[in-house]
Amino acid sequence: MNGGWRYRVGSALGVAALTALAVTVANSPAIQSILGTLPLIGQLSVDPPAGAEGILETATTVVVVTAVFVPLYKPRPRRILDVVVFAQKRVLVAMLTLAAIGYFDYTYRLPRATLLAVTPVLLGALPAWFVWIRRLPSNDAERAIVVGDDPEEIESLAGDVDIPILGYLCPTSAFDRVASASPPSAIVADGGFTLHGMERLGGLSRIEDVLVEYDIDTVVLAFTHTDRAEFFGALDACYEHGVDAKVHRDHADQVLTSDSDVGTLVDVDVEPWDIQDYVLKRGFDLAFSTVGLVALSPIILAITVAIKLDDGGSVLYKQERTAVFGETFDVYKFRSMVENAENQTGATISDEDAGGVDPRVTRVGRILRETHLDEIPQLWAVLKGDMSVVGPRPERPELDSDIQTGVIDWRKRWFVKPGLTGLAQVNDVTGAEPAEKIRYDLQYVKQQSFWFDMKLVIRQVWKVVVDAVEAFWN
Repeated sequence: MNGGWRYRVGSALGVAALTALAVTVANSPAIQSILGTLPLIGQLSVDPPAGAEGILETATTVVVVTAVFVPLYKPRPRRILDVVVFAQKRVLVAMLTLAAIGYFDYTYRLPRATLLAVTPVLLGALPAWFVWIRRLPSNDAERAIVVGDDPEEIESLAGDVDIPILGYLCPTSAFDRVASASPPSAIVADGGFTLHGMERLGGLSRIEDVLVEYDIDTVVLAFTHTDRAEFFGALDACYEHGVDAKVHRDHADQVLTSDSDVGTLVDVDVEPWDIQDYVLKRGFDLAFSTVGLVALSPIILAITVAIKLDDGGSVLYKQERTAVFGETFDVYKFRSMVENAENQTGATISDEDAGGVDPRVTRVGRILRETHLDEIPQLWAVLKGDMSVVGPRPERPELDSDIQTGVIDWRKRWFVKPGLTGLAQVNDVTGAEPAEKIRYDLQYVKQQSFWFDMKLVIRQVWKVVVDAVEAFWN
């Protein structure tokens, strides 16, 4: 997606045209006849205005919707999923505005039946329009930057980039580090460092500002080491802003790449799944977590009481886990061990390795672990969006650090949101078997689909039921 006046004008005209078309079709006799047969909506159906009054009604709607979408007319990098969500929010704002106008006795207000008919159409049509127009070819030149922590690597990779490079991002400390050894072909010019004829645009902390300000299409990553804080931080920024990323082939074992890539630079699959998979997956996550929390509320209350009666300690246990691109989030479980068990023993507890035989496990905690009921609070993380129902199991940051030194593909798990269950979980493979676990996790990334998720959820639910029955009889 490239910026320019063509995008601004084209996107605005598209919104106006689609809105006018939606209102015209909704006001047609055929559609009004169908609306009249629907429950509740049929009671609102009235003969829509025609002639000049109908034109003014349509014009009012077009002006309101087009004005509400102003933030999306500015070309800037965004993920496809973010474009869809943002556009749908704009549609809802526009419809609420039109409903507010209709509350007053305004002559050219949109009839309520027509408003209800137009809303779902625009919720689908306008997001699709912005996704489509982003992908249109443009005569504008593509824009790229190089981001890294090694001046020599930046200069080397810049020669392999076949699109115009606006500049590069690199911390000044990187130049100090190499200056005493073999200085790169960098010169101080106007208070900045020039490499390969490129201007330094700032340090690594400016990456998001630069992506938006210069409407960047591609980021080339030139890091000495693919460490979590810098390398995956830059990838995270590309992911959030819908920007393509390239990396040196030597670092391809740390990321998801296209199998067809040739040459020094390879494309990173920052978004390995299609938009429809993301939408279906997030919709299922919301439905599953909401229904689960509501349906299990009596059990949640009973577990809370049981834990309090058992030892009077806290109900929930918080632990930090690794999420997408190495970021961390807090996951909650029902406490199944004695209070402050880690502090008392000086050891870090692994939820999967401690098991029911650990003397620190409480009487209630043993039941919770055997029946998997201790994991119910994680539905809140799914509802918030930190986790998904299905995905690689999130590990503790310290365990991630230990494993990734011995399993070269381990960081590829960071390209998808962690989940409550997944292919590794249903096959009883844990972090204690990292090589086997990463094989299952990468297989899931490649095979993921809505129906594959459903299959894994059914297998996990069945597994939980069987474990609960066995725990009850034993």
